[in-house]
Amino acid sequence: MNFDFPAFLVLASAVTGGIWLVDAVAFAPRRRAAPGGAAAGREPMLVEYARSFFPVILIVLLLRSFVVEPFRIPSNSMMPTLLTGDFILVNKFAYGLRLPVLNTKFLPIGEPRHGDVVVFKYPMDGKTDYIKRVVGVPGDTIFYRDKTIYLNGKPQGQVPIGRYTGVASGAGMTGAWDAVETLDGVAHRRLVVAGRPDLPPGCDVLAQGPVTVPPGHYFVMGDNRDNSNDSRCWGFVPEGNLVGKAFAIWMHWDGERAGFPPIAWDRLGNLIQ
Repeated sequence: MNFDFPAFLVLASAVTGGIWLVDAVAFAPRRRAAPGGAAAGREPMLVEYARSFFPVILIVLLLRSFVVEPFRIPSNSMMPTLLTGDFILVNKFAYGLRLPVLNTKFLPIGEPRHGDVVVFKYPMDGKTDYIKRVVGVPGDTIFYRDKTIYLNGKPQGQVPIGRYTGVASGAGMTGAWDAVETLDGVAHRRLVVAGRPDLPPGCDVLAQGPVTVPPGHYFVMGDNRDNSNDSRCWGFVPEGNLVGKAFAIWMHWDGERAGFPPIAWDRLGNLIQ
């Protein structure tokens, strides 16, 4: 079962704030008016805890809902851009502000662009957080053939770098082809495995040719092109499933990395491109 942290924060804010408010309005004045005043009428421990925790919980809720949210990368589907064990920061206002829990947008600010790395709720269950790169925006036609993305009929350029050398949890990708791909002017790295089919087993969204991205939806793919469960398999991401835009790596901790602590120091603080 997925723990609904936003709902917990909202509930905790309401409970602690409510206790503090009720006491301030109904009971604190009585304590101050009692013989001996505030010194005689000690504040109940429950109220003391609520008064202490409410501001902290509220600040965390506001920051996480409207400013930035941390995530951990659990798989290799975005290699080489993101590695298993990367801890990233996600901009929560890049695509508009949304109400926590309800996820209803109340302030439009921007929309995803080609090449953005986005976090979203997996369309198949609406709960699991996924991270992929935006390949198609509303109105685009998308096709993928011979390891090449065709955007509105135009092949997107690739400059090979050479064989990739993976480490730790990504060691299994050693030998994949590494290249810099340009997606509508946005350059980023991607991996492909020679000899693999363009569509992973069971994926047939693009099997019959180009697809057109409908209004309010996005087509996304992983940078580890042959090891990614993405729009080629299950279709489009609704705009309402967007969580935010990934922009930086603040920590990397991979238990399979040699040495202690298993941290890739050179990744800390890197911007996500």
